[in-house]
Amino acid sequence: MRHIYLGVNVDHVGTVRNARGTHYPSPVEVALLAEEAGADGITMHLREDRRHIVDKDVFEYAQKGRTRLNFEMAMTDEMLEIALKVKPATVCLVPEKREELTTEGGLDVITHFARVKAFVTQLQSSGINVSLFIDPDQNQIEASAKTKAKIIELHTGDYAENASSSELEKICNGAKFASDCGLIVNAGHGLTLENVLGIAKIPQINELNIGHSIVARSITVGFVKAVQEMKAQMMKAVS
Repeated sequence: MRHIYLGVNVDHVGTVRNARGTHYPSPVEVALLAEEAGADGITMHLREDRRHIVDKDVFEYAQKGRTRLNFEMAMTDEMLEIALKVKPATVCLVPEKREELTTEGGLDVITHFARVKAFVTQLQSSGINVSLFIDPDQNQIEASAKTKAKIIELHTGDYAENASSSELEKICNGAKFASDCGLIVNAGHGLTLENVLGIAKIPQINELNIGHSIVARSITVGFVKAVQEMKAQMMKAVS
């Protein structure tokens, strides 16, 4: 049986905390709960405006966490410096605009190829795996492979918004093409209990990174159960 990994994104725990400027709830404490519930990794996106995760969260989890940290970051010198200090298992390079509500679309590796490649080279030379968050477009996938990054994360936002067979087909085709290029294929954005099966069934998908829907579900059932439910749903696709 194929195994599929679940990375739990705890960014929106920070959103709740920061809404009132309190010290609770702690994204790190919730990340440790996610580990107990079976999460295979923890994702934290340290945005330039610190709207949810803050520097302290990343450094604290790096000390206390028992599983892999996937550190999402924009390609800025500030974030590069932080990543090199934290030394997460993986850095996922993402596009970032201050005015966006959430990450809108994938990184344009073709347009920014030289800069992406420079970040990939520096991070990987420091022992950090690099993932590129991109749309399921073959030209972007091919450019990603040329940067020598080992991993891509396919943006599933359009699929999550439309739940159409054509969007799912794009991701299926992208995952197969990327695997043929020698890339490890992850996916994420907007995935829920209702739509995750379609993505989890794609044989080339290694890991799904899911945050908002798990945090939202946890308000009703608690965080441990919300993680367990998502992982069980994913495993239905590969059993």
